[in-house]
Amino acid sequence: MPLIETQPDALAEVYARSLFELAEADGGRDHAEAILGELEDILELAREDRMFSEFLATRVIPSVSRDGSLVRILEGRADGLTLRFLRLLNRKGRLGHLPAIVEAYEDLVQAAFGRVEVDLFTAEAIDDATRRTFEAALRDRLGKEIILHTYTEPAMLGGVKLRIGDQLVDDSLASQLSRMRDRLTSEGASALRSRADRAIEDAG
Repeated sequence: MPLIETQPDALAEVYARSLFELAEADGGRDHAEAILGELEDILELAREDRMFSEFLATRVIPSVSRDGSLVRILEGRADGLTLRFLRLLNRKGRLGHLPAIVEAYEDLVQAAFGRVEVDLFTAEAIDDATRRTFEAALRDRLGKEIILHTYTEPAMLGGVKLRIGDQLVDDSLASQLSRMRDRLTSEGASALRSRADRAIEDAG
């Protein structure tokens, strides 16, 4: 069976924390971020190639055989720590947990850089101007750099839904952003920004 996308659990968080600490000790936060990039590339390949996904997840292949294949595939192409980590997961029979581990690891990397991942759900796709407005509002509210992922859910009757990490945001923030979306729809992003500019000038 192929890899299954699951939310991080306690086990995934333990492995992610261990990897993050090793990467940071080995080369600082930049190294930790580079490791994240490699792991995400490996997951993306697994999503696109079912055979590779099954190679990582199946228990039919003996771990010793898979270990040799991992070395042949990744040695010289991936960071040594990335390869050692994947070989460790293979020995422990945990490669099937890789999607959850990578998600937990990503949370640690983003937190280290003062970033936060936010999923924004709307009934219709939003344009770039609206996206930037949402990002600015979230940045002001959360006090962190926002990594915004947008999704459409046509079944939604209106408003917005936000998920920060693995939690839905409180109703007050969702309501504020829903009202902002409604103003953007009725007035347009440029008009809303003009109103904001005037308010700033008046305050000064």
